[in-house]
Amino acid sequence: MTNTVILISGRGSNMQAIVNAAIPDVNIAAVLSNSNTAAGLAWAAERGIATGSLNHKEFPSREAFDAAMMEKIDAYRPDLVVLAGFMRILTPAFCAHYEGRLINIHPSLLPSFTGLHTHKRAIEAGCRVAGCTIHFVTAELDCGPIISQGVVPVLDDDTPETLAARVLEAEHKLLPQAVADFAAGRLKTDGNRVANSHRNAAGQILLA
Repeated sequence: MTNTVILISGRGSNMQAIVNAAIPDVNIAAVLSNSNTAAGLAWAAERGIATGSLNHKEFPSREAFDAAMMEKIDAYRPDLVVLAGFMRILTPAFCAHYEGRLINIHPSLLPSFTGLHTHKRAIEAGCRVAGCTIHFVTAELDCGPIISQGVVPVLDDDTPETLAARVLEAEHKLLPQAVADFAAGRLKTDGNRVANSHRNAAGQILLA
């Protein structure tokens, strides 16, 4: 059984997608947040999942917050930690502590558009496709080994909001599958490349 802790900052729609997928051999041990008002905490609690929060604003430094969050996470003895809309830049110590068992979903086709405002930037750049990327987390922001990517078209009349909604649909399909693949031991990392014995060589889903 893969003990899994999910970190969120808001409503946690990707967290909900993982929970609703009822993935075999995956136990959602807890949903934690950096905000005690995150709507996803109430959703998880209603389904009997342990929840908790730490307000990052109450800590003197990023390092202090991450150390406290690590202690909270480790209480659940996780095999996997999933960043599902966790809006914090993590310290190198945090990333090193969970190396190889910390995954993130980012709303762009990495390595393009790391950071914020990805949909607006994709439209302004004239991209014909956009999407999302699931990757292992390293200390370098949005640069860890890529597990899988979902691709959607950018339409001529898209706004950042309409494109975001289309990408989110891809995220909700891709992230539960990545968790399932991790739990089944199908992911093998070699340098910056992740091989998946269950998926095609590109590890990519094209959504028209």
